[in-house]
Amino acid sequence: MVRRKVRVAVIGAGVSGVLAAAYLKAAGIDVEIYERSSEAGGVWVFDERRPIEPLYPAIRASRGEDYPSHTSPELEHAPPSPCYFGLKNNVATRLMRTKLSAWPPGTEDYVSHHMLKDYIQTIAKQEGLDQFTNYGARVTDLRKTNGLWDLTYIKLRRDSVIGTRPEEKKQTGFDSVIVASGHYHAPRVPDILGLKESKRRWPDRIWHSKGYRSPKQFQGKNVLLVGAGTSSIDIARELGPVANKVYQSSRDGFFEFPATMLPANGIRVCEIAACQISSEDLDDDQHEPLMDTENLPLTILLVDGRKICNIHTILLCTGYHITLPFLQQYHDDDIPAAKANETVLVTDGTQLHNLHKDIFYIPDPSLIFIGVPYFSATFTLFEYQAIAVAAVLSEKATLPPKEAMRQEYQERLQKKGSGKRFHSIRGEEVQYVAELLEWINNDMVQRGFEEVQGHSAEWHEAKKEQIALMQKLFAGNGDVANGSVELSVLNCTD
Repeated sequence: MVRRKVRVAVIGAGVSGVLAAAYLKAAGIDVEIYERSSEAGGVWVFDERRPIEPLYPAIRASRGEDYPSHTSPELEHAPPSPCYFGLKNNVATRLMRTKLSAWPPGTEDYVSHHMLKDYIQTIAKQEGLDQFTNYGARVTDLRKTNGLWDLTYIKLRRDSVIGTRPEEKKQTGFDSVIVASGHYHAPRVPDILGLKESKRRWPDRIWHSKGYRSPKQFQGKNVLLVGAGTSSIDIARELGPVANKVYQSSRDGFFEFPATMLPANGIRVCEIAACQISSEDLDDDQHEPLMDTENLPLTILLVDGRKICNIHTILLCTGYHITLPFLQQYHDDDIPAAKANETVLVTDGTQLHNLHKDIFYIPDPSLIFIGVPYFSATFTLFEYQAIAVAAVLSEKATLPPKEAMRQEYQERLQKKGSGKRFHSIRGEEVQYVAELLEWINNDMVQRGFEEVQGHSAEWHEAKKEQIALMQKLFAGNGDVANGSVELSVLNCTD
C-alpha cells in the first residue's frame, strides 16, 4: 500500500518557520507556510511605522493581540515587529551560521538587522520556499477534526468602493502544524497604579518599547525605561548620547542585565509603585496637549519611597506575552503558571506548558513548536529543532512514549520551576542539542540513515568567547545605579 504523503502547515516565516519548512521539504513532506506580513524574516524585518499600542494594562495572555481601537486594518492584520533602526544581533554571527547557508565572506560578528533578514530570505529562496508560502495570511483559528488539523486564515482585500476589508479562507487536512510565530508580537503592559489614566491623558508620551524606532526624538529629554531586560539595555545605550537622563526601573528579575551596562547618564532605580498625576492636571479633564519641550506632569513613586519628576517620555520595556490567538481553546488566563494542568498550553503568558523538549505538545504531538527557548544562539538552535521535527514526521526517528515525555517534562519543572525561566537554556544549550541529536541519531542510524552532525569547532570556539564576555558583563553587578546618584535627583528637587 502506498503511504499517503504527509501535509504540514507552518505558522510564521521568521527564521524558525523558514528552517522548519526547509527541512520538512527536504524530507519529502508537503509544506504550506502562513505568514501574515508581506515577506520572510520575522523580527528582523524593519518597518518604520509604529504598531498600534496595546491595552493598558495588558496582562491577560489570551488577549495578547487585542487593541483599544480599530483604526488601521493593515497594522492590526500584520503589526510591525519591534525592530528598530539601530538593531543588531547580540549573539555572534559565527554562532548563528546554519547548515543550510554560509554568511557572505567578511561578515562581522555583529551586523545590522537588514543582514539578518537577508540571510533568512536567502535560505527561503534557495530552498524554494516562496512558492509554498502564503504571504499576507493571518491565521485566526486552528482546530483538529477527525484526526486532521483545519486552519482558518484571513487575507486583506482592497476594494475600491468599501476600502480594505478582511476575507476569511480555510485550509483543511493537515497531519501536523508547526507553530513558529515567535515571542515578540504581543506586548505586556503591567497594571501600575495610575499608568492607565496617564496613558489616556498623554498617549504620545507613554508607549511600549515595541514602537521604538530611533533615538532622534529624545534629544535633551529625560526618559524613563520600565524594565531592565535586553530591549531596555539596548534602548538605554542608544539614548545615552542624545538624552539628558535615562532612568531605568528594575525589579531585580532573573532576566535583567546589570546596571553597569547603562550609559554614563543612565540611572538604575527600583520598581515603580505608582504614576501620580499632579493635582492641577487631575482636576482638568480638558487639558491642552503638552508642548514638545514640556515634561509630563507626573510624579513617579518608587517602592523604596523615593520619587522621580521631570520625565518627558516613559517607554515600557516590559516584554511580551506568549500568546496563541489562533488556539484560544488552549489558553486559561485564570490559573497561574505553577498550577497549569496537563492539557493547557498558555496561562499567564510566561510559559508554554506541556511540551516535550520545548517542541512537541505531549497530549497531541502533531502540534509542534519551534523557537520557544530563550538565551540561545537562536538560528542554530532552531535549526536543530527543525531537524528533529523533520526526522520524526518523516519517520526516521520516533518520539518516546507519552508517559516518558510526561516524566521528562515533570522533571524539568521540578528542576527549573514554572514561568519564563522554564524556557531558559542559558548554560544548557550544548547539552540540549546533544540530547536532541543522541535521540534522533540512534533511531536514524538503526534505520540506515546518515547521522546528523553537531556544532562545528568554530561554533564551539565562538561559544567560549560569548560565555567569557557574559561573565565579564555580569561581574561586579551594582545594586542600584551606574555610578553615584544623588538623592536629590530622586526626590524631585532638581
